[in-house]
Amino acid sequence: MYYIYKPITIRLAVPADAPDMAEIHRRSWEVAYKGIVPDEYIQKQSKKRPALWQRIITDDNRTKYVIQKDGKTVGFICVVPTTQDDDKTDDVCELEGIYLHPDFYRQGIGTRAMEFALDKAYGWNKSFMTLWVFSENINAIRFYENLGFAPDGKTKTYDMGKVIDCIRMRKELMR
Repeated sequence: MYYIYKPITIRLAVPADAPDMAEIHRRSWEVAYKGIVPDEYIQKQSKKRPALWQRIITDDNRTKYVIQKDGKTVGFICVVPTTQDDDKTDDVCELEGIYLHPDFYRQGIGTRAMEFALDKAYGWNKSFMTLWVFSENINAIRFYENLGFAPDGKTKTYDMGKVIDCIRMRKELMR
């Protein structure tokens, strides 16, 4: 099934999409997280991405979607009907990630893909959507704020060669 959000099309990822997803993941991290995540950590993770996505994207995939423009995969989005957080409830879903190839930044594609994610949440009859973002990733925070997300006070840290703080953002879904 294809979801059309002109100028993009979104569909469930299939195993044949894994190489494109790994490449987009690699390139997106190199650009979006430069100066936030140490280069050595990004390089180490980049080497693992092809096998990771080959393992993740199976015929049973129900939560990872590729974003295509003019028939070319330019990004992916992962949205799940429940959250993995300790305070999970039935009325919250989570955006696990949205990544675009840097060549397609600032073209409105991320905004259109987020419309898709929010439509999924409405279809699941959810009241809220949450996501996690690096606290130093000001561009992403502004992007999500422009879409109505706000920090909700929850935080966590990752050790990626340096300790990196994350904030959780939340959006109430109006019916």
